[in-house]
Amino acid sequence: MEFGILMGDQPVASSAREHLDLMLRKAEAAQRAGFTYLTIGQHFLYDGFRWFQPVPLLARLAAELDDHVKIGTTVLIGPVHHPVVLGEELATLDVVTGGRLVVGLGTGYLPQEYATMGVPFDQRYRLLEELIEVMTAMWSQDRVSHHGRFWQIDDLPTHVHPLQQPRPPVWLGAMRETGVRRAARHGDVWTITPQQTIDQVDALIRTYAAERTSRGLPLNPLPLRRELMIGDGFDDAVARFAAVARGKYEAYAGRGMTLLGDDEVRNFGDTVRDHVILGDAETCRTQIADIAAALPVGPLLVRPHWPGMDAEQTEAYLEQVGREIVAPLRDLESRSFADFLETPAA
Repeated sequence: MEFGILMGDQPVASSAREHLDLMLRKAEAAQRAGFTYLTIGQHFLYDGFRWFQPVPLLARLAAELDDHVKIGTTVLIGPVHHPVVLGEELATLDVVTGGRLVVGLGTGYLPQEYATMGVPFDQRYRLLEELIEVMTAMWSQDRVSHHGRFWQIDDLPTHVHPLQQPRPPVWLGAMRETGVRRAARHGDVWTITPQQTIDQVDALIRTYAAERTSRGLPLNPLPLRRELMIGDGFDDAVARFAAVARGKYEAYAGRGMTLLGDDEVRNFGDTVRDHVILGDAETCRTQIADIAAALPVGPLLVRPHWPGMDAEQTEAYLEQVGREIVAPLRDLESRSFADFLETPAA
């Protein structure tokens, strides 16, 4: 089992220099702790929190990493980008990183980001599909012609190709069945979001596998995002998690993420119990091993930093998780897709 981290936002009250220093120290600490994937998402004009844009940030971080560590976008808000601009930037980033880029794409959930960019929010799924089609052609062909619903390219040369051919791995985020089917058709894997229970994930993986199999596409382990907090026991882990994460959960609810309602934010322990890995180190290892035994997943991506945590807290978290989770579970193998599909649904 490989492990990775999600590198997110920081309150705008902290300086940009402090924020960059946090990112550099986080990347160094994660690599030292045995994590092999470093990923970051994307937002624009975000209220109260600073999101560094992924492409330039990852290019900077790549200079600090060993050759076996991969970097990725989890996720870029694909539909607000022009595919030629984004395709060339990502191809360049793949070259800069020596072919270690993972391209995580999604649609986001904030209509105002689309309105600001002049992109129709109600067309975001069609835009995402066509964006992937154009970028894949740009990455793998010497000349491109594309006549689609949103973009037109008439037999033009391509000049920036990624090292990974025919394209860097494309991870597509989705939370519901329609999106999972889209990920099966247009991506290389579906990135499992952290809010879903194991039973929900089981059902959606079967949907994903059916769609892939019907098209003769290969089945590979699926990246699993999960929040993780180690404590002296369950209650202590919940208290520690609430201390750093409650504010972000409240911010999500305030921005209309429907999976988190007001009641769920108030009853925080009950809210997180079924989708966050919590407990002492042994209990957390057991939970991860149980997930790996049940589902064809990997890598496992965790969030080591919540807005407001400083670099020392983040480094301490990564050191602990590296020592008590990553190192002991390094040889853990997840369930194969073949074995998973041979058993009835949960």
